[in-house]
Amino acid sequence: MKTVIFDLDGTLADTSGDLIDAANACFRALGHGDMLDMAADKACSFAGGRAMLRLGLARLGQPDAEGLIDEQFPFLLEYYGENLDRYTVVYDGVRPAIQRLLDADYRVGICTNKPEGLAEALMQRLGMRDMFGALVGADTLPTRKPDAAPYLETVARVGGNVARSVLIGDTVTDRETARAAGVPSVLVTFGPTGRDVMALQPEALLDHYDQLFEVVETLID
Repeated sequence: MKTVIFDLDGTLADTSGDLIDAANACFRALGHGDMLDMAADKACSFAGGRAMLRLGLARLGQPDAEGLIDEQFPFLLEYYGENLDRYTVVYDGVRPAIQRLLDADYRVGICTNKPEGLAEALMQRLGMRDMFGALVGADTLPTRKPDAAPYLETVARVGGNVARSVLIGDTVTDRETARAAGVPSVLVTFGPTGRDVMALQPEALLDHYDQLFEVVETLID
């Protein structure tokens, strides 16, 4: 079966606002103001919670605060879990694009480095979880992207065929995951780094989800 596997953050939805809000909640709890800006620090948000805390603490003059990061990280996850979709926006055209794949008998799934429980909860809140045959998160397996195992597991869970599959993502992590799995990658140009993803030399770029079906059809026999 033809199969399309999607990253989540920065690919299906812009989750940066809620991620940054969770990091800022940590800084507020420490007695500081919001240290991260939702627009200027968008790219950092997709590097993970620890990266956001590290950036904020560096701005506070605490560049070597790994112990404090370890202390605050559980609070960040708790706050984020309670506020998953206050600012998150699904990218334009996602729902009809996925439906078109389903109507054409494609298998679709999600392979993300967001913890599985949070990813499941977010997709439920966005009303999109039922569109995907499987979801594999950062903690589903012993390894995470860019290791190929999570991608291969996602393809297997949707009943797809790795040899006739493609990964849709937005970062070097997704590019390297596809390379490790030996499959084509399509990188979106509306993610956190925009058209800079061209430098990663994916097999294709995606400027809008209206183009998804045609792009995928050119990559999968």
